[in-house]
Amino acid sequence: MIPILDSKRQYAKIGKEIEKEVLEVLASGSYILGKHNKALQTEFSEYVGSKYSVGLNSGTDALHLALRALNIGRGDEVITTAFTFVATASAIGLAGATPVFVDINPDTFNIDANKIEAAITPKTKAIIPVHLYGQPAEMDKIMSIAKRHNLKVVEDCCQAIGAEYKGQKVGTFGDFGCFSFYPTKNLGGMGDGGMIVCNDESLYNRVIALRNHGGAIRYYHDELGVNSRLDEIQAAILRVKLNYINEWNAKRRENAYRYNEMFAKYPEIETPKELHDSYCVYHQYTIRLENRDEVHKLLQENGIGAMIYYPVPLHLQKLHKDLGYKEGDLPFTEKDTKKVMSIPMFPELNVEEQQTVVDTVVKCLNMTKQVV
Repeated sequence: MIPILDSKRQYAKIGKEIEKEVLEVLASGSYILGKHNKALQTEFSEYVGSKYSVGLNSGTDALHLALRALNIGRGDEVITTAFTFVATASAIGLAGATPVFVDINPDTFNIDANKIEAAITPKTKAIIPVHLYGQPAEMDKIMSIAKRHNLKVVEDCCQAIGAEYKGQKVGTFGDFGCFSFYPTKNLGGMGDGGMIVCNDESLYNRVIALRNHGGAIRYYHDELGVNSRLDEIQAAILRVKLNYINEWNAKRRENAYRYNEMFAKYPEIETPKELHDSYCVYHQYTIRLENRDEVHKLLQENGIGAMIYYPVPLHLQKLHKDLGYKEGDLPFTEKDTKKVMSIPMFPELNVEEQQTVVDTVVKCLNMTKQVV
């Protein structure tokens, strides 16, 4: 079996470092907002290039609290993509606002910046671009649109830590950058976790209060907040892992280029593109092919881990039926949800395993073409 991700291999290499830090936390008696949390926030800001970072309990909360801090709520609209994990749109709904979905650029899987302005209305207050699969969105175009229309920008970087657009790390273009430390992410914890980054002190202070029941001072509450603190054990683990993220991302890119070469002689399998001036970190290596569902089933039967991210676009989910979207509204998004499939991608993946994956994908695709 070749899994889509193998966390055990990573742990085999750095487990002793992690265990040492976790045991220290356990012995310290300080489990919430301790020294590791503070240190991680500083180190994370240094890594991405932001002034401020706030540890939270998930990437979903990062998105939600970013919108809350920007005073976006009932009656407001937020433009985003329908080709993403549901948390992107859920955060908009949790803030009380309404998501407005825009089609993707088929070259990147990300929101098509050229189609954003057509979706702007007097109710539009913000844009949430998603750097899907670790591929940066076209942030120069998006920021130009936001400036022209006085809109806020919240970057969903949950799959893209370390990714860069024109030499600048994602998460530092907009008003907020939101990250996830879910265990499957390039920088994954051993439980849930998230981080929000910004460069504005007042926004930073607002998030600090919102994550702790709406109060910056203990037992004094200025507004309705939430309980969304990154716990000390996760912070300690993530500090260890942050030291390796550049190495891991580089290995993911190396594996991606190797996949590209291996698939090059199979034109019926479309490999991901990387835009000029972008540094994709390949959270997923996602191909397009016909007969996707049949191929996916056969891969599982042949011991190859593969996942479909995502089989139903958000505008056609039952969750959003009241928004009035219908099939055909976002043609590129809808086409890709029928064709995309992600195959094994992690830093420890070796050449022999990659060749096995490619050979098996090709074999399974050919099997679906056979006339029964």
